[in-house]
Amino acid sequence: MNPTIPLRSRIPLLALIIAIALPVPVWAEKVNMPPKYLREVATHVVTGKATAIYDRTEKKGDWNYTHYVVAIRVQESEKGDGIQTGDLIYARYWRRTCNRFPRIRFSTHGHRGLPTEGDELRFYLARNAYDGFYLDNNDGGFNVVGANGFERLK
Repeated sequence: MNPTIPLRSRIPLLALIIAIALPVPVWAEKVNMPPKYLREVATHVVTGKATAIYDRTEKKGDWNYTHYVVAIRVQESEKGDGIQTGDLIYARYWRRTCNRFPRIRFSTHGHRGLPTEGDELRFYLARNAYDGFYLDNNDGGFNVVGANGFERLK
């Protein structure tokens, strides 16, 4: 702006800029955790093959939640007790979409980089511990850690 223009003549321009900028949607997606932090948060880290994936979708308010369970044939247990090579374990994760218009964009949409059957991955898992989303994971099951708790293997 030209500093020689009086402030009172800049106000309409500033109001126009603010009016245009306000309706722009803002994303507040949960950021990816670096692998080092995923490993620290996880109670168990395994590599394995996704042998089957099960899903269930439900509507809650403005959201459609899809809850997933992946069956993992363990190739190697890198962290945590009680899991051996060859074991079949199950892990939960979720994804959600907004079912109204305009869409809600100021909240996380769940896990990203979801596995498909046959994928070989490193899974960062939490059992009876914080999973990157919730503190109430205390039922003995495995939850995938954070929004990016899947690491594709070469």
